[in-house]
Amino acid sequence: MSTPISIRLRRRLASCLAVVASAGMLLVGLPATASAAPGDYAKITSGGRCDKMHLKKTFPRTPDNSGAPTGQHHWTRSGPDEEYYYNNEFKGFENVPVPTQADLNAAGSSRADIDKWDAEYARSKDPEDMKRAIYARYHRHKKESASPKPFRSWVPRYLINNQANGAKGGVFERKTVQDFNLVGPDWLCEVTIEIYDKDGKKIASRRYDAYNQRTGDLGEFKSNGKRKIDQFRNDKIILRHKDAKYDFTKSKFTMFTGEKPNGVTSREYAAENKALRAERGTGNNPIRIAERRATAKGLWPQTKYTKTYPLFNPLPNTGTQGPLNSLAYQSGKNPAQARQIQAEHNRIDTRSALGRGPGGVDFSTLELQYVGNPVKGKGMDYSMKADFMPDEDTEPGWGGEAKLTLASDAFFTWLALSPDRMWVNLNPDQPNTIMDKAFGETDAGRILLEADMEMKRDWSRALDPKKSPGREFMAAAPKVDGVPCWGPGRNWIVPDRAKVREQDGGIYILDAPLKVNHAPMDFTTPVPGERCDKKLTQAEKEYSVRLMKQLIMPAVQEKINKDPKYQDLRSVYRSRVAAEWIRQQDARKATDFRSIINSNKLDRWPLRGENKGWDKRTVWEQMRKSFTEGEYTYEWPSGGTIYTFTVGGVDFSKSPKRNMSGAEFQTRHRELPRTTKDSVRAETSARDSDTALLGGNGSARTDGGKPDPTPTPTPTDPGKPDPTPTPTPTGPGTPDPTATVPGKPGGNAPDPDGDLADTGSDAPIGLISALAALAVAAGGALVWWRRRRVNTGS
Repeated sequence: MSTPISIRLRRRLASCLAVVASAGMLLVGLPATASAAPGDYAKITSGGRCDKMHLKKTFPRTPDNSGAPTGQHHWTRSGPDEEYYYNNEFKGFENVPVPTQADLNAAGSSRADIDKWDAEYARSKDPEDMKRAIYARYHRHKKESASPKPFRSWVPRYLINNQANGAKGGVFERKTVQDFNLVGPDWLCEVTIEIYDKDGKKIASRRYDAYNQRTGDLGEFKSNGKRKIDQFRNDKIILRHKDAKYDFTKSKFTMFTGEKPNGVTSREYAAENKALRAERGTGNNPIRIAERRATAKGLWPQTKYTKTYPLFNPLPNTGTQGPLNSLAYQSGKNPAQARQIQAEHNRIDTRSALGRGPGGVDFSTLELQYVGNPVKGKGMDYSMKADFMPDEDTEPGWGGEAKLTLASDAFFTWLALSPDRMWVNLNPDQPNTIMDKAFGETDAGRILLEADMEMKRDWSRALDPKKSPGREFMAAAPKVDGVPCWGPGRNWIVPDRAKVREQDGGIYILDAPLKVNHAPMDFTTPVPGERCDKKLTQAEKEYSVRLMKQLIMPAVQEKINKDPKYQDLRSVYRSRVAAEWIRQQDARKATDFRSIINSNKLDRWPLRGENKGWDKRTVWEQMRKSFTEGEYTYEWPSGGTIYTFTVGGVDFSKSPKRNMSGAEFQTRHRELPRTTKDSVRAETSARDSDTALLGGNGSARTDGGKPDPTPTPTPTDPGKPDPTPTPTPTGPGTPDPTATVPGKPGGNAPDPDGDLADTGSDAPIGLISALAALAVAAGGALVWWRRRRVNTGS
């Protein structure tokens, strides 16, 4: 008996669906909101096999472990971060002179001219030949561009960045294909997907770095971990498209990154992933970020045209090199300029290979993290940290040059200035002892004095009886005629104990907190009211001091250590910690810093920029006006006006520190030595953090003796997973390889607190010694009040 046709058709259809399902392309209907309208269609153009395109060979099949691991929105490769190298030869010629028109004419402007000079340089390695090759390129740019860029900005932003974008992007793409086994007949690279609506209008067009023909999965390679707005917009359309030929409603999109994605990328793709999961009714993640940390290191020759920067080098008329210097100096000087520079950066960054750009770093948070052992004639390595900007494209960071220069200038100021001069003093009784004259002509001195003034304001603000902690203080303070009153005192800022680790031939500055102190004192400057403290007993005065320390002092100290307005103070103090360590190294063995140390010659590090004409007397007059006129006043309900203003000082004559043990450092900062070392050569970041690490050095060698920057990688066997070596951790029982004999250079002993010992006293040593002839120490705080006439007639 024959089987009816309808049954045979159903069986055949079921068989076909089973075959399709085994290939991973089972077509499943979506809610109406996610389905394409009738007539909509997709078109895939261009593309080629990933293995052939990037690895120069073909694999017979696609391995089972191909693509990013499943099950997590974010996935990070375990084990140490990796590194890869790329050619950035033009970086070695960043400082070529601005050409004259005669120079341009001699170099030519045709493609043939460029090729000629390139060939000459390849043969001779004469920097003059490369200079002509660069001039020919710029000449062509001037002829072809409607608005040619000035040479000095064209070289770093276009010439160097374009080369880096192509070279770094190409190496990262090859690395990604290899690392994630995107090989075999299923994987195509550089595929363009276009979506058309029912009227034939193109509504989306997106080039993907990778496309799996079998599963429909899509991939984007981004060494900088940063989405582009137009790409994200197209992703949302494509991942919801389904027609008779293509179904992307079951596709997964993976961003393969070499860095931690920036904040806006993570937020937007996480939100879109959540939306797609809801629409598809699936527990899987349609959008994933496969993060495999890899630090890209550019290689370039050292030539007479290699640009250096006047930073952290003790030798006059010499400089240093490094990614921090370049990025900081290329950042805008204001927000408007930064947005323009960042937009130019994004236009050049066609392969998403140039990092986050100058606007990606929040330079307002820049501070020193590491300095290496100074090598005579070569300067030293240094590394700084800063926060990343959450969204550099809309709110880019700016002011990098000024912040970097401040940290470097402060470092040399602390070396040149003898410790007994490292103080500032704002006291209405002492107009002639504000600060050392030479110190007052530096930005480090300016920062200390302005921070001191702001601390006084914050102390008065903290006493506001309507807010905590002022409310609690006023309630508990002694009363005179029903109004809170306390004895006068001084308040000043000093370094708290810095936490450091001395190893790898240098010092890691892990934490450098500041401390606020309070102690009783008196003053003679008249105030605009009756001094209520004359009616307090000695016991009441002592109680008010304890109360001030318990409630007000911690609140102000927290501001000093966390509030952005004190960031410059924190930054110059880190430079102080680094400078003190260099002093110690020089005491053991002569360095290039010796002629600077304690010289009290500060003319190389003067007030700069908009602060060039700054005058310390202006700040003192602001303080005296506030002190004598009552800038901060608070009304008391029972009758009376409380006037309060704080005076004090800042004293950096001491630099106490505590060296962290090797075991604790290994446990808490295991990756820091490697990322610090990388930061001298490339922009990098701390794992799982939003902190950038950037550095530089004064060494003449920039290639580090590294191999060819663009080797063809050896692909992983398609049938085997990529091996991930697990490093052997150093446990508490493992000898510290960096430990040295106590008392020897680099040792952690005998004095863990550093060269300037912590005496345990909070007195401002440098300030008191400088003011020894005066009757009072620096600083002060006071409250006074005057009676108001009330109904009782009192």
